[in-house]
Amino acid sequence: MIKKDLVVIKNADLVISMDEGRRILTDHDIVISQGEIQKVEKNTQLNGGEEIIDAVGCLVTPGLVNTHHHLFQSLTKAVPGGQNALLFGWLQTLYPIWSRFGPEEIRISTILGLSELALSGCTMSSDHLYLFPNGVTLDDTIHAAYEVGLRFYPTRGSMSIGESLGGLPPDNLVEKEKDIIKDCIRVVDKFNDITPSSMIRVGLAPCSPFSVTRELMRDTAILARDKGVTLHTHLAENAEDIAYSLEKFGCRPGQYAEDLGWTGKDVWHAHCVKLDTQEINLFARSHTGVSHCPCSNCRLGSGIAPIREMLSNGVNVGLGVDGSASNDSGSLVSEARQALLLQRVSNGADAMSAMDALELATRGGADILGRPECGRIQAGARGDLAIWDISGIDSAGSWDPAAVLLAGPRKVKHLIVDGRIIVSDGNLITINMEEVLKEAKRLVQNLQC
Repeated sequence: MIKKDLVVIKNADLVISMDEGRRILTDHDIVISQGEIQKVEKNTQLNGGEEIIDAVGCLVTPGLVNTHHHLFQSLTKAVPGGQNALLFGWLQTLYPIWSRFGPEEIRISTILGLSELALSGCTMSSDHLYLFPNGVTLDDTIHAAYEVGLRFYPTRGSMSIGESLGGLPPDNLVEKEKDIIKDCIRVVDKFNDITPSSMIRVGLAPCSPFSVTRELMRDTAILARDKGVTLHTHLAENAEDIAYSLEKFGCRPGQYAEDLGWTGKDVWHAHCVKLDTQEINLFARSHTGVSHCPCSNCRLGSGIAPIREMLSNGVNVGLGVDGSASNDSGSLVSEARQALLLQRVSNGADAMSAMDALELATRGGADILGRPECGRIQAGARGDLAIWDISGIDSAGSWDPAAVLLAGPRKVKHLIVDGRIIVSDGNLITINMEEVLKEAKRLVQNLQC
């Protein structure tokens, strides 16, 4: 669909702004011009020529923001042998399958994953691609994201320590470190767009402390600061992760990260399930971000991340769905609900409200990614909006429609990204989903042979 210069969302029952005042507005309109929110007001006067979206019976929220994903995994959901394994065993089951991927598997995986996210209200997604077999490049994911139409934050991942050197990945999936650095420079120079309206930002993301050397971690941090881009990796995901760090590095993951320049407002770490109080305080002082992936952490038995303690101490937290093979789903609104429930399990029913969890899924994630122009509904913000039908059975009987994570739909009615309609009446309209699903089925069958 061609992007209209002027889009008006009319007569929304409720608008959750997530602006500085965290306002909840009733019977409001939202005017988007050239991809930017111009007005949030009542009774907008129409002049003709606008794209009108009727939001009667609907709740409007900022588009959700996914801060951690491995989109390439969308073709390897529920793989036998990995379904009941812990993290390291799960990886060892799937590495041989992923080693057979090529550019087309990456393209279709990315389209599938971003499409699933879009239908769950997500307008911006990070991605962590850390393996590049058979001619795969980060470009394959970026071109696929253009097709779907979501705002995209790919990170150039890497693995350099194979099994022969004591690492976890097989040798055929690791790269030479000089080649990794060279390609990091290439993708940043080619794709990174720092303008406020940017649809593509690029980060650098060695896979994990157990799959790259200390030198690559340090060199990547130096390169990222030279280029003015962000840093991302996995950290303190489970008990095995902590044991590895203590044995190999003689310190906990937080100390390892700090020693190598991996703390600061330009860094966010995925999972952090096993951070201790000292590490939490370190992240708070340094403004280091955390991507909380509750469903994946449950699926792999990693534990419950201490998110309430992080937030109470001032750590910046967003949400991620993680890989589609470690979650087997790509619904960001479901992650927000799971985050809410797990913190209540750990800390009591008053530990996190529905609005707290929604904030993690919107402005919390946008801020971690360095995109404060996203994740809120206010004049000057980008026109990234999720429109939820609260007139149906999902919300029936709810006394507080703003508490959408407690009682509300799990699929958007409409989704707008930078003023462009991506989902209309519950259907993704930017791609031919029938063809994508047919191709995905064929690729999975080939991988199973």
